[in-house]
Amino acid sequence: MQKTIFQLERLTCPSCINKIETVLNEHIGVEEVYVFFNSSKVKVGFDPSKVEINQLESVIKSIGFAVVS
Repeated sequence: MQKTIFQLERLTCPSCINKIETVLNEHIGVEEVYVFFNSSKVKVGFDPSKVEINQLESVIKSIGFAVVS
């Protein structure tokens, strides 16, 4: 399993956590998701043979969150 951390522009509510976790966990190749509300970071564990980092970033952006790094 490979891990990456996405820095989001800003998380504004606790329901954002559930939305991000649910959508990413449904994606093929994603094995774990941790959202850190106070720091606006998302840590994703994934199988690189099934999904690429840029695909994960696209999923996050598709649900309305800006990835800043």
